[in-house]
Amino acid sequence: MKEIFLGIGVVAIIILLAWLLAKMRGKSSKEEKQKKLIKTATDSKLLVTCPLCGSFLQKGQDLFSRVYRPMDVPDQLCTISGCPHCYPQPEPGLVRKCPVCGKKVPAKDGYLTARLFNKTDGKKHVLVTGCTECSKHDRV
Repeated sequence: MKEIFLGIGVVAIIILLAWLLAKMRGKSSKEEKQKKLIKTATDSKLLVTCPLCGSFLQKGQDLFSRVYRPMDVPDQLCTISGCPHCYPQPEPGLVRKCPVCGKKVPAKDGYLTARLFNKTDGKKHVLVTGCTECSKHDRV
C-alpha cells in the first residue's frame, strides 16, 4: 500500500515539475521576443523613448515641445512638455521624472528645459539641462 502512495506522489511531483518548466519556458520565450523586438527597433533607430516618462513612442507619435527663436543658430533653447502618454494627462501608473535631478515633474505646468543643437549635416541633437523643479531657484 505504501508503494502505491509513494508511486502516486512521485508521478504528481514529476507532472508538477514538467508543468512549471513548460510555464517558465513560455514566459522566457515571450520575454526574449520582446527584448529582441526592442533591440531591433533601437538598432534601426525606430524606437524613441519619452525623456519624461520613459514610454516607447510608436511611429507617428511625437513629443510636445517648443523651440525658441532665432532659428538659424546652431544652439537653441527648447522645452519638452512630454509625449502622448504623459501629456497633457499622464496615463495611470506613469511617473513623469526629470532625467537630470530625478524629481517628479508636475503634469499640469511642468516641463524639461533643453538645448537643441542643429548640426551642419542636418541632424539634430537634444541635451536636457533640467526641469521646472530643479530650476526653481533660478527663477525670480
